[in-house]
Amino acid sequence: MQLSDLLSEDRIACDVDAHSKKRALEVLSKLLAQEQQYVTADDIFDSLLSRERLGSTGIGHGVAIPHGRVKNTQQASGAFIQLAEGVDFDAIDKAPVDLMFALLVPEESTDEHLEILSELASLFSEQTFRDNIRNAGSSSKIYSLIREQQQTHA
Repeated sequence: MQLSDLLSEDRIACDVDAHSKKRALEVLSKLLAQEQQYVTADDIFDSLLSRERLGSTGIGHGVAIPHGRVKNTQQASGAFIQLAEGVDFDAIDKAPVDLMFALLVPEESTDEHLEILSELASLFSEQTFRDNIRNAGSSSKIYSLIREQQQTHA
């Protein structure tokens, strides 16, 4: 599955003003809920927060990949935010997080979920890509960068 298939420009936000991990997860939950028929932003937030309680999804270099499983959703979907300022996310390197890609998957999803997380971690491990995302300035540019970067990984 292409990461760009999980996203749409309307589920990407730049320069988001969120001053805490919880507030950033709320923003991501609202973005993810936009196209969900049977799942609310509160359901998604609860799932993301429950996963964070098991351990931070901050993977280092200012990046976090919060993810959760939710009933009544048929396919994986994603949302991305670039924060105006980094927030404490208990990341592995203790650095503040300013880039967040949230992943929502059906409750019974296993292998696909892990493959997507692996691909996201690989994508965001590249310094140039992270810098380009941070300097993009628009949802459409971020979407294009993700598509382009994934094609070079294929």
